[in-house]
Amino acid sequence: MQVVYTPAEIAALVGAQRTAGTTTRSITDIASLSAARAGDLTFLGNAKYKAQVAATAATVVLLPLDYVGEPQAAQVFLFVKNPSVALARVCARIEQSLWPKLPPGVHPSAVVAPTARVDATAHIGPLCVIEDGVQIGAGTVLQASVFVGREARVGEGCLIMPGCVIAASCSLGNRVRLQPGVVIGSDGFGYEFVAGRHEKVPQIGNVVIGDDVEIGANSTLDRARFSRTVVGEGTKIDNLVQIAHNVIIGQHCILCAQSGISGSTTLEDYVILGGQCGLGGHITVHKGGKVGGGAGLTTDVPAGGYVNGTPAIPYMLERRIAVLSQRLPELFKRVEALEKNLE
Repeated sequence: MQVVYTPAEIAALVGAQRTAGTTTRSITDIASLSAARAGDLTFLGNAKYKAQVAATAATVVLLPLDYVGEPQAAQVFLFVKNPSVALARVCARIEQSLWPKLPPGVHPSAVVAPTARVDATAHIGPLCVIEDGVQIGAGTVLQASVFVGREARVGEGCLIMPGCVIAASCSLGNRVRLQPGVVIGSDGFGYEFVAGRHEKVPQIGNVVIGDDVEIGANSTLDRARFSRTVVGEGTKIDNLVQIAHNVIIGQHCILCAQSGISGSTTLEDYVILGGQCGLGGHITVHKGGKVGGGAGLTTDVPAGGYVNGTPAIPYMLERRIAVLSQRLPELFKRVEALEKNLE
């Protein structure tokens, strides 16, 4: 990683509430408990790995406040409220040093329309295209080959990675992060079957992304047929997610990889979708609802509900059915035996 931190610097960075042990060695890398060596930082983020703490060779270990145990020689324990969050703080600092923010300015190979308004503190990278009427906010970074369509808006402090498309009239809030290949504002998938042919329905709405949204690589958000497709503040979307036209996603939702949401479906605040979910159109997952990985959802989910399976049903019922289904071969044998006895 080409970085060096002393244990004291890490303690200050993570706000350690107490420490145990001493060492003169600095930290130059991060590793898991089992793979760590001297000079590494590690953490206990999951209780099932608790037994590995005593054997880890790491120099510094981030631990929860209730952990009971003593460090080895030349080893330091840092006790924090949440070791995983503490490690994220360290990684954020490392990220800043490894990939410093690009300087303001427009690369000579970029094409910027005369009517576009690009803040003087923004960075526009090589081969970017910015069309008429676009607004780019202060401190925003567009890396190489980003396309921003006419009348689109990108807020302040955004990071748009290579190969992203922000189509015409779409809007991004502040501090939005798009991973490579994200498409915002492709046409919604709308057709009417007329006289033996699929006739395209014009998609004339847009996409509106709230503040602090992050969208993973190669995810696609379709523009609305009319009005808006919306992603609320603080929502995090994984790689390869498809969001169809007129979908409304609330605040602080989590959408895991390869999920797909059909048109006009609503996710209220704090909804979680597991990987490879498929959601039908015109349904609502109410506040705090959860959909298990691989589920196929065709009906509404109540507030705080948890569903799984295809078609999706309440999680605990689906788990019971999964367990009982493993006993079906035995059950059929017993039924056959009973039939023979009755005969």
